Amino acid sequence: MTTDAYGGPATGEIPEDDEPLELCPEERLARAALTRIAEPGDERAGRWLRTHGAQEVVRALREDASPLPGVDEQRWAGLRSRAERARPEADLAAIEALGGRFICPGDREWPGQLDALGVTRPIGLWLRGAPNLRLWALRSVAIVGARACTEYGVHVAAVLGAGLAERGWTVVSGAAYGIDGAAHRGALAAGGATVGVLACGVDVAYPPGHAELISRIAEQGLMLAELAPKDHPSPSRFVLRNRVIAALTRGTVVVEAALRSGSLSTARHARRLGRFVMGVPGPVTSGLSAGVHELLREEGSLVTDAAEVIELIGSIGELAPRRQGASVPRDVLPSEAAMVLDALPARGAVRSAQLAQAVGITPDVAVARLQELCALGFVERLGVGWQLSRSAGPRKATGHPIE
Repeated sequence: MTTDAYGGPATGEIPEDDEPLELCPEERLARAALTRIAEPGDERAGRWLRTHGAQEVVRALREDASPLPGVDEQRWAGLRSRAERARPEADLAAIEALGGRFICPGDREWPGQLDALGVTRPIGLWLRGAPNLRLWALRSVAIVGARACTEYGVHVAAVLGAGLAERGWTVVSGAAYGIDGAAHRGALAAGGATVGVLACGVDVAYPPGHAELISRIAEQGLMLAELAPKDHPSPSRFVLRNRVIAALTRGTVVVEAALRSGSLSTARHARRLGRFVMGVPGPVTSGLSAGVHELLREEGSLVTDAAEVIELIGSIGELAPRRQGASVPRDVLPSEAAMVLDALPARGAVRSAQLAQAVGITPDVAVARLQELCALGFVERLGVGWQLSRSAGPRKATGHPIE
């Protein structure tokens, strides 16, 4: 089977002859329990899972076994305390009641690109929403940035989100205030796909002011989290959440970020994972764009709209249109005629012989060029001299300002 860069089907479709991969119920239950016990991105827990498997790790925690490698007695006691309180059956019932699900590595819906996180790969993901996460993630891009952003930032993020969604791309962000919320709203307004990645349980509306937005994302798109239902957010969990946003997507776009902005951690994760890192420039006087500008100075790619983002992360041939200034009539003039036109003064008339000397052509050629320009409406005859056409105004016909 041909695969794309993420290890998924190159066409974005799952072939019918591929049999779904199913974890045994005990393994799924153990992984659900571990989302209550271990913090997201815990490297030690990731190594234990690789070596022993989820069921054995949970058994060791619940049966007063000796600490597993890499943790002291005190930390082990803390994990055991969490293990005693974990109720994975209740958590799975809670997510099912919400119309959601819990997916794990090995499931058919699991996005293979998350495996690039190695031992910090999520133990599992709690999802709300009907779409298939793996398929949506195949063409996805993260839009992140400052919470306390400017109107400019909100506008840019919303337009980017809408433009990417309209072109069939999934917009991924953290559902936070500011840039995140604007990107989600832009995608929703376009009727497109968007995924919110939370640093708490998927049934927790955080931030509280985005309760309606989070509900809309769950209805029209997907909400996902590493943490079990009703679990709370914390500062460290927001930072760890960013690695999932970076790994899940083909590239990360940063719209407004101060030098110490947490959103820059998403870009750093993306860079380490070999994903595209992009930034939208802002005013050089704005502290909220200083982090983006530093990102661009290092190795980020400057983007200003959805087409430029897709040119970087999309398929071969998905090129952004070339930007150029507005055309003016002078653009179509032959070079010699353009030189004669440039030699005419902004005001007043001049003889053809003087123009010929200024341009470096013969008087006869100068007259011929002036007659062409006159026929095109650029110049007019005034007695024995020539001047710019009064209907066009000084230099208006040439497209050049008056010096």
